[in-house]
Amino acid sequence: MEWIKVSVKTSAEGIEPLCGRLYNIGVTGVEIEDKDDFSEFLENNHEYWDYVDEELERLKTAETTVRFYVSDNAAGHEMLGSARAEVRALKEIDADKSFGRLEIFVENVRDEDWADNWKKYFHPLEVGEKILIQPEWEPITHKTDRTVFTVNPGMNFGTGGHQTTRMCIENLEKYVSDGCSVLDLGCGSGILSIIALLLGAKGAVAVDIDPNAVDSAYSNLALNNLPRDRYEVLTGDIISDSALRERLSENKYDIVLANIVADVIIALSPYVKDFMKPDGVFVCSGIITERIDEVKAALSAAGLTIFNVETQDDWAAIAAR
Repeated sequence: MEWIKVSVKTSAEGIEPLCGRLYNIGVTGVEIEDKDDFSEFLENNHEYWDYVDEELERLKTAETTVRFYVSDNAAGHEMLGSARAEVRALKEIDADKSFGRLEIFVENVRDEDWADNWKKYFHPLEVGEKILIQPEWEPITHKTDRTVFTVNPGMNFGTGGHQTTRMCIENLEKYVSDGCSVLDLGCGSGILSIIALLLGAKGAVAVDIDPNAVDSAYSNLALNNLPRDRYEVLTGDIISDSALRERLSENKYDIVLANIVADVIIALSPYVKDFMKPDGVFVCSGIITERIDEVKAALSAAGLTIFNVETQDDWAAIAAR
């Protein structure tokens, strides 16, 4: 199996929050190069100085790096896309730049070739009972009675094949009804909210912390020949931006979606009720199974009643009212 080595440049202060975010998306094994730790080792082990080779000597001045590996296949590229999104989100909240550069470097795949490289792993994909996800560059050659969602996610966002996204789509098939309204928190390329429109939702609002999501989501809306007056994409951080929360709470939604990570869902949970109709449904995913209980506790504390928990592999999706 081929592998991609991913290196994230950070700082000693950034190691813990960065590793926490990587863990939440399924990266459970990392290598850490931290010059502070290495300097401490040398200070306390003078007798071994003669055995420090040139590579280790380099660590005394090297930039702190968190490194991990992903397989060079569809699942690995999906995880790398998620890692890029997590690093961008961490950079957004690092106001005093204490977490270092937070830049990603990959080996075995050149960055300039990345945009085209990942496309070879993304093919038409059936999800749930109703949806067929079609890459823009790969036309469907057979007849289908499924609802076709055409997408070009770009290099920054997921393709819809990850277990968390699949579970959200399967929940949309259950809960979307003609004329309902949808709020998509952490929308990325707009996959979930646009599929909701294709399934019969009257309108949707999508929000993401990444400004690139705006163009990506509107582009995918156009690919599916849907009118722009049924869709609005906003940029902002729901958790820290009270003005954005107030704006969103002016309208109540039948379905609220959050396919993010456990930590963000927990932080978001106190505000979810403000966006929901009395009989509305909140669907959240991106939760590793080890953290289901934490998320359930946060949702219950926020006044939501959990009525369904699903798992696929190591991931979970929760539905609540």
